[in-house]
Amino acid sequence: MPYTPHDVQIRNVNTGKNVVIYEPANVYDCTLGDDVFVGPFVEIQANTSIGRGTKIQSHTFICEYVTVGENCFIGHGVMFANDMFEAGKPNPDRDSWARIRVGNDVSVGSGATILGITICDGAVIGAGSVVTKDITVKGVYAGNPARWLRAL
Repeated sequence: MPYTPHDVQIRNVNTGKNVVIYEPANVYDCTLGDDVFVGPFVEIQANTSIGRGTKIQSHTFICEYVTVGENCFIGHGVMFANDMFEAGKPNPDRDSWARIRVGNDVSVGSGATILGITICDGAVIGAGSVVTKDITVKGVYAGNPARWLRAL
């Protein structure tokens, strides 16, 4: 065999009550609060924390060092990325990777990309948006790069 096969895994996950994880999923070395929902084909990597009542839809990738607050909605196919390829290639030094923070009551539309930033409580990120800068004011944001559209 020219490769080493690896099965999808749910391992070493600190879970609260009533957590639902639909398989297949790769969820490992992370924390999921009470009432978290994880759809199929989701990967949640190490050193990540998902707050109580948050729903993560299918095909979403949440990289290391992400904190998602309570009662958030993460749509289908959302990608989180914290290695900004500053040297023009992947950086193996985890200590240099950004820490992504998503506040409470945040909704992220399907297909959005969240780079190494912070999103404040109550923000709404439109489908397909690319968030490249911190969002500090509650409102609706959309586009590439994501821009403020209106207050909530």
